[in-house]
Amino acid sequence: MKLAIMQPYLFPYLGYWQLMNYADKFVILDDVNFIKRGYINRNSVLVNGKPYLFSVPLDHPSQNKLIMQIHLNFSKKDREAFLKTLYLAYKKAPCFESVYSKMEEIIYCETDDLTSYIENSFHVLCDYMNIQTPFVRSSEVIPVREQKGEQHIIQICERLGADTYINPIGGVDLYHAENFQQKNITLNFLEMNHEIKYTQFANEFVSNLSVIDVLMFNSKSEVAGLLNDYTLY
Repeated sequence: MKLAIMQPYLFPYLGYWQLMNYADKFVILDDVNFIKRGYINRNSVLVNGKPYLFSVPLDHPSQNKLIMQIHLNFSKKDREAFLKTLYLAYKKAPCFESVYSKMEEIIYCETDDLTSYIENSFHVLCDYMNIQTPFVRSSEVIPVREQKGEQHIIQICERLGADTYINPIGGVDLYHAENFQQKNITLNFLEMNHEIKYTQFANEFVSNLSVIDVLMFNSKSEVAGLLNDYTLY
């Protein structure tokens, strides 16, 4: 079984979804510390041809808390303002109508638990993109965390019976093949093709935006092709 494990990110970039789509099972890593100014609750979309960083408000976030302990402070007014930003930015995009309805479904999700909110967004967007990989939370696999860092990842792999662990290429310095091999687990890295480009109105292409941008400008069949445009190491 090919296993991928990632912190929960809201509307992450395309490479995150490529990893999820490639894996046989995806673990939402919710039992590690929250990172301020990271990409758990923020990302960028295209506004007037330039990247615009959005952030979903949280209730007293702290790096001394685990991700699963973080809650939203996302008022109705804030949700409406975010959706208005998306509406004005993408209303003329080719796939706007179908994607915007999914954004409304996600943004108005009633839970204030951050992990549940993001997990719901995964379900909605995976259904849209036909990604059929099942999810499980790390806190469900190991209710009381016993290890840290790489050893925690290896232990999750063992508990779930994985024979392959896949990580984004950015983790190449964090994980070591010999440590996984000791447990009969193969370590692979997935790298999104950085030559990926698509038409964003008449603008010069802006890369590495949220998946929202990808979906607004690409049909479902085009997205299916993009999900497989990577190199595996």
